[in-house]
Amino acid sequence: MFMATLQAASFCCCYSSSSSASFRKIKATLNAQKFQSSNHHSLPRLLADELNQSKRLQTFKSALTQIEMKPKIETKAVKELYAIMEIVADRTEMHKNIGSQRDNWNRLLLTSVNGMTVTAATMAGLVAVSGVGVSAPVILALKLSSSLLYMAVTGILLVMNNIQPSQLAEEQRNASRLFKQLHEDIKMTLALQNPTEDDVEDAMNKVLALDKAYPLPLLGTMLDKFPKKVEPAVWWPKHYLKTQQEKGNGKVNRNGWNEKLEEEMREVLGVMKRKDEAEYVRLSKVVLKLNKILAVCGPLFTGLAAVGSILQGLPFIGSWGAFLAVMFGALATVVNTVEHGGQVGMVFEMYRDSAGFFRLMEETIESNLKEEEADRRENGELLEVKVALQLGRSLSELRDLASTTSSLASRISPDKEEFGSKLF
Repeated sequence: MFMATLQAASFCCCYSSSSSASFRKIKATLNAQKFQSSNHHSLPRLLADELNQSKRLQTFKSALTQIEMKPKIETKAVKELYAIMEIVADRTEMHKNIGSQRDNWNRLLLTSVNGMTVTAATMAGLVAVSGVGVSAPVILALKLSSSLLYMAVTGILLVMNNIQPSQLAEEQRNASRLFKQLHEDIKMTLALQNPTEDDVEDAMNKVLALDKAYPLPLLGTMLDKFPKKVEPAVWWPKHYLKTQQEKGNGKVNRNGWNEKLEEEMREVLGVMKRKDEAEYVRLSKVVLKLNKILAVCGPLFTGLAAVGSILQGLPFIGSWGAFLAVMFGALATVVNTVEHGGQVGMVFEMYRDSAGFFRLMEETIESNLKEEEADRRENGELLEVKVALQLGRSLSELRDLASTTSSLASRISPDKEEFGSKLF
């Protein structure tokens, strides 16, 4: 027992010396009598203390990393940017909630319309197969119920096809994403720069441009769901691409630009204009044409079915009334399922926004290339990285695209030319 006690004491002394060597000050008093009475508690307690200290240290470090960077001087511009940032955060949540609501509209209205259409077609079929023993009031009730359901469905479809709930939901999803991106941009401006009145004006213009591009109300300011001319979506203000003059030590440099990079950006710009943006505008036109046909056919079919249901049983119509009621009711169900179940309006908006994405990249590159003074441009190397990532390419792939396009520009047709983006 005495030997075990000595071994334990020597072990604790070694542990104490190792702890002091790692700059931890642990004060402990060890004597033989106290250690004998609590020889199985001292070491675990010391280990627990060490673990608690390391845990507190980790918590303190994580708390330090979560501290938001704030400007040292709270000027008027800083306060205004904080106010705008709060408004942008509110807009983000608002568009997110309304987008979910309008997506629910699409689901619930489609389910209701198809249910009413199938019920009306079933009633019309029952009238057609009813025998001689069925009383006239029952047949009249079925005919009227079927006709009323078809007319109600026709009215609902006229409204539903005009507002396109799936497209409304996609608009709000895009708005929520872009407002969230703007919120992060303002946060970075506050953390890494000394904001000025120009930053405040720029942020306000972006908020107003997003409000105009993706309006919340349905009446008055709602976007045209069937435009005569299809153009890419625009959610940024005109002339918003501000050039930032590099702040340095006065040395003349090219701000990351050289002739090779300028030529590379021109080639990439040409590819996006000829291929990516043009392709998504073309797809938008195709989807819009399909959506127009479906939007007309749905109410037309239910209207014809309502007429056929009313005319059932008349001598000069015969069984053609039942044929119209049942056949066009089934066709209307298929058309409505394709249009709203397939969310054709959402697909149109998605293609239009994709074309707008490439239009924004094109304007960004053009604004930098048109600026003659390199020091007033965005940093060339940084812009190259951003363009490459936005197109889903590495830097080497972006340079290969530019060189290939430049060398084969006169030998290949536009149809065989490679797309700039690998994401969409």
